[in-house]
Amino acid sequence: MVGKKNILVACGTAIATSTVVAKAIEEALYDRGISVNMRQCKASEVPSLADDADLIVTTTPVSVDRDIPVIQTLAFLTGIGKEEVIEQIVDALKD
Repeated sequence: MVGKKNILVACGTAIATSTVVAKAIEEALYDRGISVNMRQCKASEVPSLADDADLIVTTTPVSVDRDIPVIQTLAFLTGIGKEEVIEQIVDALKD
């Protein structure tokens, strides 16, 4: 991976849930030696903020009209399937 990748994390209100998800992703990637820039937003803000994103991780459905990978998951909140989603994120960030 060349340079830091930008991850946009979206939830309904961009307060608690996106904070939990962003922190969990950041820690999991750090443990794998991957440095990223995290940005949180409301799901409704995704279309206007997606231009700089290399990946979008969301807890709710979002609409994106760009060729940016989107991972919709609750795994960071439930713990179910968390490792699989982390691997999806790592794969999505590969050049």
